[in-house]
Amino acid sequence: MLKTVENFIREQDLIPAGSKVLCAVSGGADSVAMLHVLYCLRAKLDFQLAAAHYNHQLRGEESNRDAAFVDQFVHLCCGRHRLADGRVLPAVALYMDSGDVAGQARIQGRGIEETARDMRYAFLRRAAAEAGAGLIATAHTANDNVETILFHLARGSGLRGLGGIPPRREGIVRPLLTASRQQVEDYLAHHCLPHMEDSSNASDGYTRNRIRHQVLPVLEDVAPGFAARLVNTAALLRSDEACLTSLAQDVADRAAPRDGGLAIDAGAVANAPDPIASRALRLLLGRLWGGDQNCSAAHLAALLRLCRSQDPSGELYLPHGTNARRAYGQLLLAPRLGPPPLEEGPLPLPGALDCGPWRVSCAQEDYRGQMQGPWDFWLDRRQAPELALRPRRTGDRLTPPGRLGKTVKKWMIEEKLPRFQREVLPVLTCGGQVAAVAGLGPDRAFAAKEGRPAWHITVASVE
Repeated sequence: MLKTVENFIREQDLIPAGSKVLCAVSGGADSVAMLHVLYCLRAKLDFQLAAAHYNHQLRGEESNRDAAFVDQFVHLCCGRHRLADGRVLPAVALYMDSGDVAGQARIQGRGIEETARDMRYAFLRRAAAEAGAGLIATAHTANDNVETILFHLARGSGLRGLGGIPPRREGIVRPLLTASRQQVEDYLAHHCLPHMEDSSNASDGYTRNRIRHQVLPVLEDVAPGFAARLVNTAALLRSDEACLTSLAQDVADRAAPRDGGLAIDAGAVANAPDPIASRALRLLLGRLWGGDQNCSAAHLAALLRLCRSQDPSGELYLPHGTNARRAYGQLLLAPRLGPPPLEEGPLPLPGALDCGPWRVSCAQEDYRGQMQGPWDFWLDRRQAPELALRPRRTGDRLTPPGRLGKTVKKWMIEEKLPRFQREVLPVLTCGGQVAAVAGLGPDRAFAAKEGRPAWHITVASVE
């Protein structure tokens, strides 16, 4: 498997020479094998390596067991390594954190799996920034890819979904994507590497597990080699999708900023073939929504009908508080008027306050060096004896821990916070200074320090 992964990394240029990679390690077979493979390849491919583990606190003592195992495995099996030429590669640094996924899912009114994924990837991006890693590696295998494609097929996905898991997207790389689960198990056995089993993987209460346990075995029995052929088909579909998206980008590039949103000649979209027109509209929405292109096929079809309509003043309401309307020959995409600007007011310490669409909560807790996130963070109580809430003002600046200071507006743009959120995100101040910003996290001067009393701040939507 080592050679398979090396060849795949080279063919896809997943890890350029000189890179630093943060390896996400759950403790399961796939992630342990990936960490060990990358540990063995780092000298040959000239990259640095770090590891990260996130405890979702969903399986009680089993979750804690996995965290303890990862800690022990990294320190025992991924230490300093002396090469034949005398060079010494450093030990792999491990970053760990945990979060109450179930609690956050209840607060936000979202599903457990979706919340867990968002919290895990938020942690991985914070850990990567702290480690100075430009890439995050996840242990998706060829089997995971097949399960994903079948899941998307069952839901009626288009080319993008049927292309499966991409080898690389937005700084996430998947070095094991062409390795089968059997190859992973053989690799672990050959190198006598231990791993943890997640008891939830045996439950058919999850859709993916039912596909794995019930659907795939039948398809392999009917057509042996089905999984491998489907992976090859997915690669061809990804190429087709990339070609269509490139053509759609040419159309989307004709849009121009207008009234806080985007305007484009409706005819440019209407006259394009459906596969290109729908993708152009998705790209436009992604541009407006800070990179988020998640839009249902029904909404895209309605948008395309609006472009082709003879009604010169048709209107359509879209997700994320977005309004689409025809202005004669133009299609205008812009945020709807949101809630009124947040009013200034003190934040109860401790306590909670609803302000517009947000609930800001403050608890008095001992700080133990937990990772700080943009929506869940700690502030030093000595530095912030009192806190107030207000909207962003022109000139507000924020200097996150370990980073350079910039205006809050620039941070919001850089962190891809949707345009329609930027004016209604709470800013926490102390003595007139910005202490933290929801969605961006704390300022360095107010961030909690190890062993000092702290305020635990959480910001969640009340919608």
